[in-house]
Formats: sequence, structure tokens, C-alpha cells
Amino acid sequence: MFDYATAAVESALAAGASYADARVVSTRTEAIEVLNQQLQSVDRAETIGVGVRALIGSSWGFYATAELTDAAARAAGMRAAAVAKASALVSGPPLDLADVPVTEAFWETPHIEHWADVSLSEKVDMLVGITGTMQGVAGIALARGNLGFFDTLKWFVSSQGHRIHQHIVESGGGYDATALGQQETQRRSYPQSFGQFATGGYETIRAWDYPGNAQRIAEEAAQLLTAGTCPEGEKTLILEGSQLALQIHESVGHAIELDRILGWEAAFAGTSHLELPKLGTHRYGSEVMQITADATIPGSLGTFGYDDEGTPAGCVDIVKDGVWVGVLSGRDSAAVAGLPPGGMVRADGYNRLPMVRMTNVGLLPGDSSLEEIISETEDGVYMATNRSWSIDDRRLNFQFGTEIGWEVKNGKLGKMVKNPTYTGITPQFWGQLDMLAGVGERVAWGTPNCGKGQPMQIGHTGHPASPGRFKSVRVGVKG
Repeated sequence: MFDYATAAVESALAAGASYADARVVSTRTEAIEVLNQQLQSVDRAETIGVGVRALIGSSWGFYATAELTDAAARAAGMRAAAVAKASALVSGPPLDLADVPVTEAFWETPHIEHWADVSLSEKVDMLVGITGTMQGVAGIALARGNLGFFDTLKWFVSSQGHRIHQHIVESGGGYDATALGQQETQRRSYPQSFGQFATGGYETIRAWDYPGNAQRIAEEAAQLLTAGTCPEGEKTLILEGSQLALQIHESVGHAIELDRILGWEAAFAGTSHLELPKLGTHRYGSEVMQITADATIPGSLGTFGYDDEGTPAGCVDIVKDGVWVGVLSGRDSAAVAGLPPGGMVRADGYNRLPMVRMTNVGLLPGDSSLEEIISETEDGVYMATNRSWSIDDRRLNFQFGTEIGWEVKNGKLGKMVKNPTYTGITPQFWGQLDMLAGVGERVAWGTPNCGKGQPMQIGHTGHPASPGRFKSVRVGVKG
């Protein structure tokens, strides 16, 4: 596979590229869905191909092919250079690349039990059993379970001398119960609304005890039908970890992508409210807010050995004591900004151009616990598990809804409430963060469906978070 990547790079250089790199990527996937104890689908797919980037002057060119022959790889390199040459007709300063170590290496996701070694019958039987348990609860109309798996092999070669082979293993899934009332439906999901994904093997599924939580999840869905509505007004807001993880993803993760900040990227999810000259001085939140982008966290979904430019995985401070201090970058954007490269460039398969993506963007743990946070709250709402979200294209104004909530009164968890929502403006909202649970309650929540770019690419990102508290947040917003 290195030979095909090398042939593509050599051909791009011969066609005039000042720099070129190529990735051969082989991906295997498996997806299983069960609805009401009936197997709905088992989808298995395999793809393989080579994608090559060529840099000429101010512009990148990219081309990919699924034909793995020396001739096809060389043709791809030549065509990538031709695209770059045509793009460079639009005037612009020559593009430099920030320096990274030239590496020959192999990296593999640590895993105990590869998902492909677990029989299909075991996976399906588990989901059938879970949906059966949920259907046994009165009021449950739909019980759905799913599992998803990825096995990715990459061979990366650059004109600077990189030769990197990686094997990335990802596993995840989840389930949900939908209760049907006379005029409404309510849903509860486990472990989170999009399913929980991680780097690792089937052991990551076993760790969440899927069968052991099915009864509780279904009962909560049914109870929501008769629960009171979330109170409206300014209250103390406590967010469960997976909801806080999505809050990080939407109001921090996308906003700190350097290509958005520079104006290079605006598709699908917009630009950013951040301005590069304010890096190091802009207050993003309270002093409790400590965020890093760490691609080395074991088991987290945004973990790898090297990004798709050959930059080694690392940890970058993003927000320190509430102040914005770092970005998500690639070699080209980092060079423009005068920053060290962050190793945050990845592509959705061999046939997509690598772009800046989130790694594991998460909150460092606090020194409290969810129990203590609740006990120190006089009047608030505890919300869990995302149901809906909306945020503007500069990542400022947002509204989120969760599946379930509970009133908090005089330091105790009170009545269950349905349809809880909250709204805010990013810097003000994060400025209201005043308590965070500690390392024992921190989970590396995985987001397997992050969209960006045109054509849209799906990224796999991680967001470590523990439950947190925000003062004076507008909750119970209607419409």
C-alpha cells in the first residue's frame, strides 16, 4: 500500500507540485439495527482507495481513485496537481506548511476484543433482549437498538518523507424507548441520544451494561408522559455529562476550528465569532472553564496516533482559566496564523480532502460531584440527554432541548419534568459555569456524526465532560 501512495506523490511532484501527500485507506464497517425485537438490518461495507493532495503556489488540488494500481495512483497524482495548478490561477500568496517531524511509524488502537471476532448472533440477541425488556413496560410503543463498528487501515506518505501506517478500531451503539401518549410522544435513550462510540473493541460495548439499564430507560420514557412541564424563567441549570459534551461540541468545538476563524470554511455549520487577534485575551467563560483538545486520551473517539497530514497526536490548551488560548489547526492554517500545528486534520475516507476536525475537545474535571452540585443548588433544573439543538452560524446564540429533566429544590432532586429547554449566548453562558464534577464522573463522550464541509464529511469526535452547573440560565423556552 505504501507503494501506491508513493507513486501518487511522485507523480504529483513530477507534475509541478511543491509538496504532495497521499493516503491509502481501507475501511470496514458493520451496522446492526433491531426494532421491537425484530432485526431490521445488518449492513456491512468495505471500501479502499488512494487520495492524493498536491500543493502549487496558493492552492491545494485533490484527486482520489478506488483503482489500486501503479498507473491509477500516478494518474491520480497528476490530476491532483492539475487541479492545484488551475486553482492557483486565482491570485493569492504562496501557502506554507508548518513544520512537523518527519516520521516512519506504526500506530494501532489498543483493543481487547475486536468487534469482528464477536458473532453476529451475540450482537443481535443482545439488542433483541434489550428491546424486549423495554417493550415490557406499559406505554412503550417503539423500542430500538443499534450497534456500529469501524475498522480503518491507513498508509500515509508525504513528499517530505513520512511513512505512517495506522490501524484504528471504533465501536459503539445505543438504544431508545419511545412512549406514546394521547397527544405526545416521549423518548429516552442510552447511553446518550446519538449512541456512545469509542476507540476500542467490543469491550467498550460491554462496559456500558446495555441490558442492565433497559428497564430504567423505558420506565423513564413512560413516566415522562405524565410529568409536569419544565418551569420557565431564569434558574440554575445543571447539565448531565453527555448534554454538556454536546454543548462543548456546538459552542466551543466548531468555533475554535482555525479554518472557520480564517474564513476558509463556512459551509454547513458556518464560521466563528472568534477573532484571531484576540487569541490569548478573549474571555470565553468563567475561571472554572478549562478546555483541551487532546487526541491522546485512551478510548476516546477522537484519539489516533497521527492525523492525516502526518502530525503526531497531542494535547493543546484551548481555554485556560476561562481565556481562549488555542485553536484546532492544520499545517497550512497554522502557518498562516503563526502557530504550531495542532495535528487536527482528518478526512472521511480516502476520497475526501482532509480538513480541520475536532479531536477530543473536552472540559478538564472540577473538584466537586453531581451529588454536591445538587446539594448546593436552591432552585434549579437538572437536564439530561440531548433531544434537540439549534445554534447560529457564528456559534453564538443557541437553544438546546433535552429528553428529561428534574427540578432541584433546596439541595434535593425533585419532580421529573418533560420537554426541558435552555438558551444562551456562548461567552455569557460559559461565564456562568461555577461548578464541575470531578474526574470520577468524567466520561469521554463520543460524537460519531459530526458534519462539516461540502461535500459533507462525517467526523468522529470525542468530548470528555463531567456534570456541570451554570447560574442564571433561561430555561423552559417555548417554540
